[in-house]
Amino acid sequence: MPTSTSLSPLPPIAASGKLNDLEIKDAHLIFGSVWQGILADFGRKNLRFPKEIILLGGAPGAGKGTNTDFIRKTRGLTCRPIILSSLLDSPEAKALKNAGNMVGDREVVGLLLRHLLRIEYRDGVILDGFPRTKVQVECLKLLVDEMHALRREFYHTPLSIHFRQPTIHIMVLFVDEKESVARQLRRGRETRARNEEVARTGLGEMLEDRPTDHDETLARRRYRVFKEQTWDALQSLKEIFHYHFINAHGPIVEVERNILHELDYQSTLELDPRTVDRLRGVPVASEIIVHARQELVKRLDSYELEHGELFAKVVVFIEKKVVPIVLRHAISGVAQINAEDSVFEDPLALAMLIDVFSERGYHAVVDVHKIEVPERVDLSTGEIKCRTKKVFRIQIRFPGSEIRRG
Repeated sequence: MPTSTSLSPLPPIAASGKLNDLEIKDAHLIFGSVWQGILADFGRKNLRFPKEIILLGGAPGAGKGTNTDFIRKTRGLTCRPIILSSLLDSPEAKALKNAGNMVGDREVVGLLLRHLLRIEYRDGVILDGFPRTKVQVECLKLLVDEMHALRREFYHTPLSIHFRQPTIHIMVLFVDEKESVARQLRRGRETRARNEEVARTGLGEMLEDRPTDHDETLARRRYRVFKEQTWDALQSLKEIFHYHFINAHGPIVEVERNILHELDYQSTLELDPRTVDRLRGVPVASEIIVHARQELVKRLDSYELEHGELFAKVVVFIEKKVVPIVLRHAISGVAQINAEDSVFEDPLALAMLIDVFSERGYHAVVDVHKIEVPERVDLSTGEIKCRTKKVFRIQIRFPGSEIRRG
């Protein structure tokens, strides 16, 4: 799977991301128990999980909440993200979170899998805060294995559309410890000021005020937990799923640019294999525009060197017939020209015309219209004989002029 980094990755602080035998056993027991429960409650044909799951992780204060909506819109997801910390709202879970620790794996996996079956998540969803441990990573792998098994089972049935090729993205927003601690404490100050204003005026809603955002020791502990557990867990997935490592140190605009760069279109990794085969002959736009300018220059030079006489006629036509009309339409930015010049009987001449305007920064389109023109009447039969006239309709588009007023 492709991986990309904007910063040098952190060296693993905990042990390797690989599970030991006891952890593997625990993960399989946890997942097996949860899976059997939802299988009994929903039935196999109703285990319809999201087509796309974006697992959003990152250091405390890296901006997961800030960037979630941007990521959601970029991927065309209409549902709200699943924020795991919001799901885990039991008193025991809150006590653990407030101390900078994490909720148990069984509770996390059980709650999450049932939530993923909601109909609003069918096309895709962002998961904020999962997985955070090596056991959760193993449960994620087991879930994806089951999703593939469901897809194989229903592949040739009327239900196949509900069991599509799953796409899993791992997206990690990274900031270093100094920045993380500073952002956590700043968030704490801003949250407390906001909540005091809401309490005073009665306007707006209170924000969650985390104890870790007011204590530098707890803030540093949260970052160490991230490095020693979550980071290692997420790194173990980079060879399995689409992995995106995002530099989140800069301003929001820069972080958004980094996210867009990482989420470029990857149809061969996301579409059903049958669909990929069907579309293989249609090039992706990003592939054909990479060297478009170089190819345009090569074509123009070849016209001059190999078809000089025809090229000269096309350029003269452009200068004498087209440019004057374009100049008269400089404000609107659209010019229409009808031509019957015989030079365009050669298809290469039309290609030359389009390329010349492209090189000069215009967008040119040519349509060929055939018109039947009455020419004579057959006196013996009364039949009207027509000749076919070709009219080349040329449309030139370009940025129009701004008119200053006042």
